[in-house]
Amino acid sequence: MPKFLLKRWHGLHIVWIFALMTILIFILMWYQWVIGVIALFLCGILAYFTLQAEQAFRKDLNHYVGTLSHRIKRAGNEVIHELPIGILLYNEEKMIEWHNPFVAKMVSKETLIGEPLIEVFPALKARKEKDVRLEITVGKSIYLVQVKPDERLLYFTDITAFKTLSARYEEERLAIGIVMMDNLEEATQGMDDQTRSIMLARVTGEITEWAQKNNVYLRRTASDRYLILMNQKGLKSLEQSRFEILDEVRDLTIENKLPLTLSVGIASGIDSLTELGQLAQTSLDMALGRGGDQVAVKVGERLSFYGGRSNAIEKRTRVRARVISHALRDLIKECDKVIIMGHRYPDMDSIGAAIGVLKAVHVSNKEGYIVLEGINPSIQKLMDTIYEDEKLNRWFITPEQAMQITNQKSLAVVVDTHKASMVAEPKLLQLTQRKFVVDHHRRGEEFIQDATLVYMEPYASSTCELVTELLQYFNDRLTMGVLEATALLAGIVVDTKSFSLRTGARTFEAASFLRRNGADSSLIQRLLKEDLDAYIQRSEVIKNAEILFDHIALAVTEPNRKYSQLLIAQAADTLLTMTGVMASFVISERPDGLIGISARSLGQMNVQVVMERLGGGGHLTNAATQLEGTIAEATQRLKEILSEMDSEEGLFE
Repeated sequence: MPKFLLKRWHGLHIVWIFALMTILIFILMWYQWVIGVIALFLCGILAYFTLQAEQAFRKDLNHYVGTLSHRIKRAGNEVIHELPIGILLYNEEKMIEWHNPFVAKMVSKETLIGEPLIEVFPALKARKEKDVRLEITVGKSIYLVQVKPDERLLYFTDITAFKTLSARYEEERLAIGIVMMDNLEEATQGMDDQTRSIMLARVTGEITEWAQKNNVYLRRTASDRYLILMNQKGLKSLEQSRFEILDEVRDLTIENKLPLTLSVGIASGIDSLTELGQLAQTSLDMALGRGGDQVAVKVGERLSFYGGRSNAIEKRTRVRARVISHALRDLIKECDKVIIMGHRYPDMDSIGAAIGVLKAVHVSNKEGYIVLEGINPSIQKLMDTIYEDEKLNRWFITPEQAMQITNQKSLAVVVDTHKASMVAEPKLLQLTQRKFVVDHHRRGEEFIQDATLVYMEPYASSTCELVTELLQYFNDRLTMGVLEATALLAGIVVDTKSFSLRTGARTFEAASFLRRNGADSSLIQRLLKEDLDAYIQRSEVIKNAEILFDHIALAVTEPNRKYSQLLIAQAADTLLTMTGVMASFVISERPDGLIGISARSLGQMNVQVVMERLGGGGHLTNAATQLEGTIAEATQRLKEILSEMDSEEGLFE
């Protein structure tokens, strides 16, 4: 305890003693006044010395307080000057009024007082009023700035070390990938063992060299599959090179009748190794579902695709079709009823495939219904024909009716799409646990979750082709009606542009099966006849076409002129028939107020990738999207994407 505090403690006790002594002296003087006077004299002497002690105490106290205040003030100044945090005050004109030495060291100047704040720290100019914390870079250092607008005060904290460590952590995060030769069986069919071994050795050597050059750990897990490990920094390098290994392997085997192609699925951004491995397999499934010959990279929420410039290779074996057909037959037998639906405003392929699945349900002696939401003008004539057929018409229901009869024991079959948001009634998928998806589109990021059975083949010309193959293995005694077979064949005819695009050997085999079962070609011609007004409108759209990048036709309709999505697609198809045109795009406002874009190509350009960058999707040769905004904005955005792709890797093979 300090000396003056001890004195203060004693002084308080002395006051009480003096008070008590005074009382005793007065009592004593009442009985013995002489003794009382002597006692009073002695008490006065004691009071004198006590007063001297009190004065000494106050002097010591004032000296201590003065010394302590000086020390506190000096310590405060030293703290402000030595703090590893910058402090800066500015006035209403944003001129610097005061700062501590830390701020001066930041900019390597002795003083900043009187200088404009924005000139010294230009990064603060982009600050929004609501921003109270932001990061700026000064020289080679990064600072976190905390803004106190009411006090016109800024705090600067050096976070360079943290940012460096954070960047290093992100660069060293593990990425897992799976490399697969997606058409090894088809590419090597007919080869003798020696030729096959030589080709595989060349491909393996090419992949191994690529892995060593890019610091990628490579481990072969099967004859056609590899496991690859890398860090995030290596993954970014591969993405910048756009995975040239795809082109190198394809070019290496280009002399074969069918060149060998690779599909790669990579995952990163997750700490759990188990989830990372599962995500890598999902990414590979995504790449294969989009036709192969490409890379799918999943980093956190970001999903990117590279490659995909070639058409999917047609599978020559029907083993998968037979297995799926038998699995579908078992699913139908286990359920109480089947609800079939395609995408909203279905086209010929969607309706034809739905009718084909309905046939399989009826052959199994089960109830089946087709959910119809909206009528696409392109199928109006087919629907009119169906409405006249009492046997077939009775199985078409509305989404509201389907909601009332669907339960957990029902089977939901989705045709011609794999996106839950596009089906006729998405809520139906939540009412049942059994789901079957059959589609020929390249797989997108959105996919129907928890599907019991999936049959997706991007090489197929249409969903009708896939359903026809399933019917061939479904029942040996299956017979089809004329309208059923015609609807399926019409879907194939429309999607292949009368067997001119995306047509393989299995497409003709499916068409042959349908013809044997009564499909009427003349009826298809009547169903697909075009109105004269529609032809004139399409001509008006085409007359505005211009040529971009030497081989791309772009037609943009006039503002406030609305055309149906069907007419927009037909105009894109027509442009593709022009000499020198390898790809076509048509942009127009639709009746619903959205801006529709239809894209077509002959295969040298992947229009699906272009449409995906605009939020759409489709096939390598057939894709579309719908946008909000104006025609001018959509046109500008499309041209920017085409320019970016041309500068990245070229638009054409």
